[in-house]
Amino acid sequence: MNYGSKFLKIMATTVAVASTVLGACSQNGAEDNNASDLTKVPEFSARQFYETTSYSMVSSTGYAFAPDSMSLLVSSDASGVFNAWELPLDGGSAKALTHSDDNAIIALSWFPNDRRILYTFDGGGNELHHVAVLEPDGESRDLTPGDEHKAQFLRWSGNGEYFYLLTTERDQRNFDIYRYSASDYSREMVFENPGLSVGDISPDGRWVALEKPRTSADSDVYIVDLQADDAQPKLVTEHLGNVAHGVYSFTPDSANLVYSTNEHGEFTQAWTYNLMSEDKSELVSAIWDVSYVVYSPSGRYRVSGINADARTQVTMYDTETNEVLELPALPPGDLGSIRFADDETQIALLVNADNSPANVHVIDFAQRVARQLTDALNPAIESDYLVQSEVIRYPSFDGIEIPSILYKPHGASAENPVPALVWVHGGPGGQSRTGYNATRQHLVNHGYAILAANNRGSSGYGKTFFHLDDRKHGEEDLQDIVYGRKYLETLDWVDEDRIGIIGGSYGGYMVAAALAFEPEVFDVGINIFGVTNWVRTLQSIPPWWESFKEALFDEMGDPATDADRHRRISPLFHAQNIIKPLLVVQGANDPRVLQVESDELVAAVQKNEVPVEYVVFPDEGHGFAKRENRITASEAYVRFLDTWLKGKQTAD
Repeated sequence: MNYGSKFLKIMATTVAVASTVLGACSQNGAEDNNASDLTKVPEFSARQFYETTSYSMVSSTGYAFAPDSMSLLVSSDASGVFNAWELPLDGGSAKALTHSDDNAIIALSWFPNDRRILYTFDGGGNELHHVAVLEPDGESRDLTPGDEHKAQFLRWSGNGEYFYLLTTERDQRNFDIYRYSASDYSREMVFENPGLSVGDISPDGRWVALEKPRTSADSDVYIVDLQADDAQPKLVTEHLGNVAHGVYSFTPDSANLVYSTNEHGEFTQAWTYNLMSEDKSELVSAIWDVSYVVYSPSGRYRVSGINADARTQVTMYDTETNEVLELPALPPGDLGSIRFADDETQIALLVNADNSPANVHVIDFAQRVARQLTDALNPAIESDYLVQSEVIRYPSFDGIEIPSILYKPHGASAENPVPALVWVHGGPGGQSRTGYNATRQHLVNHGYAILAANNRGSSGYGKTFFHLDDRKHGEEDLQDIVYGRKYLETLDWVDEDRIGIIGGSYGGYMVAAALAFEPEVFDVGINIFGVTNWVRTLQSIPPWWESFKEALFDEMGDPATDADRHRRISPLFHAQNIIKPLLVVQGANDPRVLQVESDELVAAVQKNEVPVEYVVFPDEGHGFAKRENRITASEAYVRFLDTWLKGKQTAD
């Protein structure tokens, strides 16, 4: 479940559907992709790219298949705003179940025995989420009313009679667990959180798994037996030194907790803890991090994902036969969000690739047949027009190899060099990965090469690499980005005189930092809701981050003692150095990076008489939930770059 241990990713730009790849699915590199004669690919607008439909599956602990097994519950932005949709398994037309035209609605689960659904929503991106139920007659009921607290779906009980929600209504700093009756929605608090991060509750409702991040490198897992007379957290990951632990899930029989640990090497492994005997044993390990472990309803099938160099390898294991399950042929790409039917005769999943957005597929186990239920890509855009990425590495200032994702526009060559961008992900502990990204494809389609750099501090490359940026933010990790430009300059198909930088959230901070601290390196910058004043940002974190605040401060520095350093690495206080054109994009409701951060940076750069453009979305938070806003933002990026990198004359 992992609601807090991966706190270094909390500043990520968007919440993305996990993408995974089964085995060695073919992904052509950038050179192979451009070998064909695609030099005359038409240019498409952001609207055409974003008229591609986005799909996501319900919670991994919810019911994806309707009780009659005739349809799936998904979330989709087919209407322009995310809503809950029903997809018939026979290939019939999708049906919208909710009809919001403002706040995004994300489907969580069917009810196990009828056509009610659970869903979640917030207020214009403010991240104060509610959980609601949609009745069969179309009426909605908010199960977590209130204006100042945050709620989350946790899971269903194993018998389907109850579901569990988390809410901060008692104390905004902590998520308590409530058990709701599926019949009448009456509820009972079953666990009052003493200040830890909730990982999961067992299907039988007896055990609660908790996480406690101590530092950015050291964290523990606790278990609470709710049937005990003194139901207090019990440490289950006693260890020496810095070891990171987290919660994956409980097994369906409620006998074991599956947890993560990097105690035994560079990479995170999955281990089991027997709740009665307290025995521990290794479950899944690899030369990469284990991303997740989930089970089918009975526990017969176990699915695990490995984060293998920006792609995820998926294995489905039959625990009865002790064999890896072979699936029928699927399109090349990443598999993700695997969901089982309750009777385990079918699974639903997403398949996603650089040149194909995530589509919903259903596999019938008995017939070994896979069916594609959606066609997400806008039919105006042929998949061949999109660009396949290539995983590359380049050396940084100290020789450390920086893993990155490279996108080469069709037609780029030594005779026709193109401008380029270094793309910086959020986090700081996020990761740029392969897979469809409408904004990147829009930029590449308009002739901009992209190097999505996984600078030191990025996840997925071992714990040593992950911690190389600790309390060095805006310094050594920024040099990795500077050396990203140096790498691009070595490519004969890149115009070395026209290279910019773009990023969101922590990546937006890196954009502003690059322009302020390395003012001659990049030719332009696009800062998408990036931190500019660490002093204020770390003093104004949302209250629901309380359980991992200590670990956050260990990673970034405590504002009570490190304010001088925070001021030193904050671009706002050095904005007089910015001399290159800047575009700033901000959501007015952002609770993580407050609008004042961007307001003040823009005002400061304007004093330099430097070209600066500012786009504020009054109905967005930390990311873009609405299609029209994503279109507006992406068009603004291209227009800005065409003006200041290509020198085109464009209309305002």
